[in-house]
Amino acid sequence: MHRTTTDTFLSRRDFVGTAATIPAAAAIPGQRASAQPARALNVAAPFAIEEQSIADLSAGMKSGNYSARAITQQYLDRIASLDHQGPSLHYVIETNPDALAIADTLDAERKAGKLRGPMHGIPVLVKDNIDTADRMTTTAGSLALEGSRPARDAHIVERLRAAGAIIIGKTNLSEWANFRSTHSSSGWSGRGGQARNPYALDRTPSGSSSGSAGAAASSYCAVAVGTETDGSIMSPAAACSLVGLKPTIGLVSRSGIIPIAHTQDTAGPMARTVTDAAILLGVLTGADQGDVATAKAPRNLPTDYMRFLDADGLKGARIGVARKKYTGYSPAADAHFETALGVMKERGAVIIDPADIATAGQFDDAEFEVLLFEFKADLQAYLATLPAGARVRTMDDLIAFNRAHAREEMPYFGQEIFEMAAKKGPLTSPAYRKALAACGRLARVKGLDATLAKHRLDAIVAPTQGAPALIDLANGDPSGASSTSPSAVAGYPAITVPMGYTRGLPLGITFMGGLWSEGTLLKLAYAYEQATRLRVPPRFLPSAVLDAL
Repeated sequence: MHRTTTDTFLSRRDFVGTAATIPAAAAIPGQRASAQPARALNVAAPFAIEEQSIADLSAGMKSGNYSARAITQQYLDRIASLDHQGPSLHYVIETNPDALAIADTLDAERKAGKLRGPMHGIPVLVKDNIDTADRMTTTAGSLALEGSRPARDAHIVERLRAAGAIIIGKTNLSEWANFRSTHSSSGWSGRGGQARNPYALDRTPSGSSSGSAGAAASSYCAVAVGTETDGSIMSPAAACSLVGLKPTIGLVSRSGIIPIAHTQDTAGPMARTVTDAAILLGVLTGADQGDVATAKAPRNLPTDYMRFLDADGLKGARIGVARKKYTGYSPAADAHFETALGVMKERGAVIIDPADIATAGQFDDAEFEVLLFEFKADLQAYLATLPAGARVRTMDDLIAFNRAHAREEMPYFGQEIFEMAAKKGPLTSPAYRKALAACGRLARVKGLDATLAKHRLDAIVAPTQGAPALIDLANGDPSGASSTSPSAVAGYPAITVPMGYTRGLPLGITFMGGLWSEGTLLKLAYAYEQATRLRVPPRFLPSAVLDAL
């Protein structure tokens, strides 16, 4: 934990989700971790397209064995059988009433010989803080925005539609992207309820892209889109045994996405394989005049990330090991991490151990100060774009709404972060400028840049986090270490890949890189994935398998 400028203790994990290995008390009535062998729930009939990749689905449509409509219907049926029935996973807030009609259009295009690309006819779920100008709403999980229908798609949604993807629904999330309370429960929102980890239902899926992670892991869709400020793609991806990629700030547009902070916010892929993450990244990537960060990005950036995937990509790569602060908190994560380093070395990587980030942990206070200032400014700018009749237009409006609807919106935790942000001044404030400069100096110049240059590294690796903690609605997420902050604060890319399991609970490994190094990170992550092939599908166990390692 660290002390904020308001003298309130706040763990960074409190706003990005949690993966602490410290067991918290089970807060859901009747759910307790058991030493008895956990049995999988009888959740649904066998699912024909479970775990199928984009390439698998595309090949099925090409051969005529599948149609986009049939695939979409199967995913919608899967959501219906698992989300609020069966194990009640609570990953999807609403499904798209036009999904099947869109699939019919794309099937007709395929029949006529018109293909839009590798995602033609592929169902996708997007997080409920991403605008869709259709019959679905965009609410960040909050009842304050219930019924809000944006006038325009987010830029990345426009790109998905143009690529032939079928947006079949909006995923649950930690409300307001987990930036409302210092004691929140990751995966809970007023609209969506509490999402659960598909590997152990009494465990957190982490946040804030909890619904996107759980949905992709549970084969609700081919791939999903999440968003991150610090850890909100990386943490739930690791907690749900997925590949999650946080791009460089400016690679993917943020226009039409409910914000936290423009210096750190980004959307990114959440997928079951590195290949699918690479395909989705290529679709999401693109300049947008509505987002100055993408407008300023280099014009020669890749648009096809599949070309970086190389099963021999670890050979000769110089990989640094970040041990200080990012190991030592979880014996299980450390043990799997040592095995992962051995695999990379066997595959020809040059391992520089240690290659510590000298400034690790030094920018946490400055980061939180920046986020508070930018949250107020950026969120109010977004709220001003809402259609006439919107319930809220300012941060003060949101605070008042939550107080007036406390039974529905604050039954478990409050809105301390909202109240802190509301007191902040404009982005011209000296306190904001000082904190922003500290973030750049400590995370980029003296942090990742210095470490990468000193050891001539292609990437830095660390465990993403420990195993997912128990859901605790009474106390909120426990504090837990993770390696998400350096890349998040620097605005640089990172990717997490499944690293194994402890007591049936997922663990991930993170590859961090420098500015615009997505291609290199995908190459390394793909080579590691192909060498290990560790991911197994979830079985919706009621709790962790405590008699296993």
